[in-house]
Amino acid sequence: MLRGLLAIGASAVAAVVAAVVLVAIALATAFPNLPDISDLSIYHPKLPLRIFSSEGDLIGEFGEERRSFTPIKEMPQSMIDAILAVEDARFFQHGGVDYVGMVRAGLANIGKAKSQGASTITMQVARNVYLSSEKTLTRKLYEILLTLKLEHSLTKDQILEIYMNQIYLGNKSYGFSAAAENYFGKSIKNISIAEAAMLAGLPKAPSKYNPIVNPERARIRQQYIIDRMLENGFITSEQATAAKKEELHIRTSAQSSPVHAEYVAEMVRQMIIDQYGAEAYTRGLDVYTTISAQDQNAAYKALRKGIMDYERRQVYRGPEKFIDLPNNPNDRQDAIDDVLDEHPDNGEILSAVVLEASSKLVKVVRQNAETIEVTGDGLKPVTSGLSDKAPANIKLRPGAVVRIQKNPKGSWELTQLPEVEGAFVAMDPRNGAIKALVGGFDFAKNKFNHVTQAWRQPGSSFKPFIYSAALEKGFAPATIVNDAPIHFDSGTTGGDSWDPKNYDGTYDGPITIRRGLAKSKNMISIRVLNAITPQYAQEWIGRFGFDPVKHPPYLTMALGAGSVTPMQLASAYSVFANGGYRINPWLISKITEQRGRTLLSTTPPDLDESMRAIDARNAFVMSSLLQEVARSGTAARAQATLKRPDIYGKTGTTNDSMDAWFAGFQPQLTAVTWIGYDTPRKLGDRETGGGLSLPVWISFMETAIKGIPVSEPPVPEGVVHVNGDWFYDEYAQGQGVTSLGLGDGGAEKASAPLSPPAGTGTPAAGEEKKQILDLFKN
Repeated sequence: MLRGLLAIGASAVAAVVAAVVLVAIALATAFPNLPDISDLSIYHPKLPLRIFSSEGDLIGEFGEERRSFTPIKEMPQSMIDAILAVEDARFFQHGGVDYVGMVRAGLANIGKAKSQGASTITMQVARNVYLSSEKTLTRKLYEILLTLKLEHSLTKDQILEIYMNQIYLGNKSYGFSAAAENYFGKSIKNISIAEAAMLAGLPKAPSKYNPIVNPERARIRQQYIIDRMLENGFITSEQATAAKKEELHIRTSAQSSPVHAEYVAEMVRQMIIDQYGAEAYTRGLDVYTTISAQDQNAAYKALRKGIMDYERRQVYRGPEKFIDLPNNPNDRQDAIDDVLDEHPDNGEILSAVVLEASSKLVKVVRQNAETIEVTGDGLKPVTSGLSDKAPANIKLRPGAVVRIQKNPKGSWELTQLPEVEGAFVAMDPRNGAIKALVGGFDFAKNKFNHVTQAWRQPGSSFKPFIYSAALEKGFAPATIVNDAPIHFDSGTTGGDSWDPKNYDGTYDGPITIRRGLAKSKNMISIRVLNAITPQYAQEWIGRFGFDPVKHPPYLTMALGAGSVTPMQLASAYSVFANGGYRINPWLISKITEQRGRTLLSTTPPDLDESMRAIDARNAFVMSSLLQEVARSGTAARAQATLKRPDIYGKTGTTNDSMDAWFAGFQPQLTAVTWIGYDTPRKLGDRETGGGLSLPVWISFMETAIKGIPVSEPPVPEGVVHVNGDWFYDEYAQGQGVTSLGLGDGGAEKASAPLSPPAGTGTPAAGEEKKQILDLFKN
């Protein structure tokens, strides 16, 4: 018996010795293969490229990970306590490995006990930073060894700092600082105990406990963590009770970027990548722009409203898709949810599926099973789709995927996503800083930036530059020009005869240039251009930054037949606004690294005579003419609505109403609006710059210049006021051009060809796109 026991004991000892030897051999083999962790002593996580407005509001973020590094000493104690309570309450006492927890986990794996979790914070750092997630004995051994190495090489605070900045927390968030921003829209420094507990619940299962996607599960876990904080003595019972009752305001995905500046963010991204290469996505660059958050949101809302107002006047094109609706309620909602995932909301334009449809009522359902009834005027935009004779692809019926939105009165209406596009840009004419830029209706739908890339005919919005040239040739606002039909015969044109017309088809006879520009009379601008010659005008417009090549020297230049971008037009109008100086638009004011180093700081340029494009008196007289347009002409709605005299601008409508413009300024802000189709086609016979684009401009200015004092330019030297109008000194006593085109009886003689030879013409829309970097060089 004794021998048997001794034999068993010897065998056991031998087994233990053998196990120890095997472990020692494994350790000796594995330890040299552990990764080098010296770089963790100075932790440098991959930090994204972040782009901000001038006020510091985030407008864009690029990189594989959304991360904002926060040193452990700047982490709020409530956040640290919440993490320790649920992840590793003995973190500051153990040596990195919780052996009791490992035994519990081992028993759980063979079904003999309930797992309490075995991974310490140090083990999670080892796994997340260096190891894969495979569950093998070898990987677990490496994890333990690496954990011990981390504990030996780093302080507890360093380990905790890495954990709190490295771990993935869902919603593209890496680290608790990024999670606080993404889920609550606030800095980690300002979170409450309740918010800290919610965030601390994410490491276990970021998707399962995501407060945006699964608010109920997230709240249950949050309550559990608050209890753990109380049990561990991190908070008092009063604090625990208050935290459980606190109502949390979770930031929805629609609120993830409070400033709608997607086109701006993309422009900056291109510039930064050009400068810094691929490391821009991981280096932690913070780029501050000249964009005003208030102005940007005002521009975004104004342009979208203007486009949707136009869309209400268009023929209904039919639902986006049709689906079969299952009879089973659960299956039906699943089918609805699936198809609405394919057709997500577009801002305020929501997607829905039709449940019932008649000429008096359309009932729709949203993804959250919310049903909405649309009646009365809300059905007008889709009248053709409710007709008994409507084609199958247009007919509204159960299963149709449609769009709804709130109308200006606050009630629901059916609508459709627009096909038409638009652009809006605003800049400070005193230094070129871009304050707002919206490159299209929706960046996700169309990433083509119409502000910088769309080359379009400017129409009548180009006329002021012709008149500016004419002032230098002796013309004045009081010059009388005959607003009468002009006929250019084939002998004059060298080809087909030409009979240009005024937009409205009416003619006022002899009128002043002031009145002719205010009413946008084509006959006036053609006669003026013919008198000064297109060649001279082509040279003159180069002073404003236009490319003369895109404006061939033909009489059609008087009607804006060349090509411009909205950005070019805004820069050009700024010359009038600032007293005659040409300024380049710029967008980036500062670039820093998230750890504090400043890489670039831009100082707004001061206007000086080296930047002068036109004489101060030319800018003053032209501003007077543009003020008249906004007071009594095609843009009279501007001053009437804004109720201030320091509003200047010009409408523009191209041939066949393919482009609608308004370009104008207040002395501290220049802005341009354009609306048209990407593939040029008629907007409609009654659609004009004054009806389409001007309301967008006014809506923006109501916000942008609110509170700015009225400011009108001082009278420069060399300008006098005679008989109610402004003149250059040398032309005040009748020495200039007093009249033009009076008494014409036959064909008018053209000073140049009327249009390009066959096969030439101006560049098509979208042609020869400028490089964004070149456009924004100071």
